[in-house]
Formats: sequence, structure tokens, C-alpha cells
Amino acid sequence: MSTPAVTDRPTGSLRGGSLPRWFPLAVIAASIVVAVAIGLGAGLHSKVQWGLIAAILAVLGTYVVAARVEGRRQARDRIATSLVWVCFLLAVIPLASLIWATVKRGVKVLDGYFLSHSMAGVADTEPGGGIYHALLGTLEQVGLATVIAVPIGVLTAIYLVEYGRGTLARAVTFFVDVMTGIPSIVAGLFVLSFWILILKMGYSGFAGSLALAILMMPVVVRSTEEMLKLVPNELREASLALGVPKWRTILKVVLPTSLGGIATGVMLSIARITGETAPVLLLVWGTNFINSNPFTDPQASLPLFIYQQYANSSGSGAAYDRAWAAALTLIAFVMILNLVARGIARWKAPKTGR
Repeated sequence: MSTPAVTDRPTGSLRGGSLPRWFPLAVIAASIVVAVAIGLGAGLHSKVQWGLIAAILAVLGTYVVAARVEGRRQARDRIATSLVWVCFLLAVIPLASLIWATVKRGVKVLDGYFLSHSMAGVADTEPGGGIYHALLGTLEQVGLATVIAVPIGVLTAIYLVEYGRGTLARAVTFFVDVMTGIPSIVAGLFVLSFWILILKMGYSGFAGSLALAILMMPVVVRSTEEMLKLVPNELREASLALGVPKWRTILKVVLPTSLGGIATGVMLSIARITGETAPVLLLVWGTNFINSNPFTDPQASLPLFIYQQYANSSGSGAAYDRAWAAALTLIAFVMILNLVARGIARWKAPKTGR
């Protein structure tokens, strides 16, 4: 019995037309030109307004052309892609503008002298001076806050994941959630009322570290908790089946497996508290002199230095330049912390094999 021959159908009949790869770039270029023309014609002098008009025109133009050529289904797909790119640009452009403005203004006085000298004997309106005292204070205060917050946060997360059951665990989870949303000024006021006003301990870098630790703890707890939950239960069960105690299973199996994620969370929490100004303003008080002992007397910090230079500048260009240079140093410090966190996460990530 012979089988009837099957005639191959042309591929082009199974699908509609398609736009070339350069179509999105062409739509964006055309939208920018039309947006500039509309802005000039309507007397709009803000480039932000021009950008928003161009984004709207690009999305609408993409849909209209794609619907006519490729059909409505493909047009909706292109609309979703266009919206994602527009949101991405709306998030990146302000960030890039901020970094560019900080670098442009901060490099004027940022050099070795600026990083290695303090403001001792230099008035806020005079040129010269540096941020060594503020940089030293920030490193010590953030370091003390890390020493306080990380052990408490990690142990709390271990309790919630490995042991926590019942009312106590729910209460701890609730208060961790509450602490996550506490404004920094509230943490500063709490330490101010307890540590300084009640216990009469005085202003110091350690007082600021206590407030920073309060802000840091919930971030460490949440990040560590999520990383511990990602550890497969099979690893725990295999260790327990061999007769290993639970505490040793946590110490030798669970924590090493999730160490990369925990380290990343700790680094991100450090980056989160590094730029806090309100607790430092209330508790550290600030000084123009180098104070290497965070447990006694007021101490400087980078966020507080930036605020003081800007607030007390009285229109002085030298103070503005120092403020921008200190802001650039602070951004570089946070960026380094984030890069270190990514490096640790990649280094400690579980190795996958065939």
C-alpha cells in the first residue's frame, strides 16, 4: 500500500511578517527626535520632560508598528519588553546622574592629603583640611556595630529556622519585622534616652554603634534566615542519621553550606548603616580632631562630616568641595563593600558538577 506524498508547506505561510532587529533602535531615535521637537515647540525646558515624552512615544510607536506588521500578540510582547526597558532606564538614569555629579564635584579636593589629614585648626569656611578623623570614626563605629549585630542576628536566625516553634518564635519574627521598618532617628533616640540620659555614659562613637547595630540586626536576621531555609533538609537528615548532634549539624553542615549568602547579607547590612546620619548626629556629636578611641568623647564620621560641611559652609566653596569629596569617598566605600559581598557569594557558592 503506497503512502501519499506529503507536500512541504512553505515556511513563510506559517508566520506573519517580522520587524528587523534594528527596529527598536529606530523607534527610540525617532521618539527622541519627536520628543525634542514637542518640547521645543511647547516651551518645555526640562530634559526630564523630554525624556518622559520620548518614553511614551517609544512605547506607543512600538505597539502601533508591531501590531500592523507582526500582529497584536507579538505587539503585546514588544510592549512588555519596552516597558521593562523604560523602567530600567528610569531607575538607572538618576543613579548615573548622581554618581556623575558626585564624581565631578568630589575630585576637586580628593587626594592623599585630603584622606590623611583632619580638620583640626581649619575653619569650615577655609580651604584645606581632610577627612581622616571622619573616615577613622566611620570605620570604628561600623566595625563595632558589626561585632554587636552579626552574632546576635545570626544566632537569632538559627533559632527561628532550626529550633523556633510556638509563641516565642512568632513573637521574635514579629519584632524582627517591626525593627526592619524602624526609622534610624528612632533608634538614635532610644539609645540617647537609655545610654546617655539614664546611664550618663556621654557622647561617643560606641553610642552611635549601638544605634547602628539596632538598625543592622533585622537585616542580618532576615538575610540569614532566608539563606538557612535554602539548605536542603536532606543534608540535615543525612547528618542526623549518622548520629551527629543537631548543634554540630548546624555548625558543620548548615552554616558552611549557606556561608556565602550569610556573608552577602552581612556586607549589605553594613553598607546599609554606613551612610546613616541621624543616629550619629544625636549620639556621636562630632569633632574636628582625631579621636581613635570610640568609647570616650565625641567622634567624627563621614555622614556627619558631610552634613556639617554643607550646613556650616555659609556659601563657602571650600566647604562644599569637602562635602562632595567626602560623599564620593562614602560612595566608594559602600561600592567596595558591595563588590566584596558579590565576591564572597561567588567564592562560597555551592559548586555544581555533572
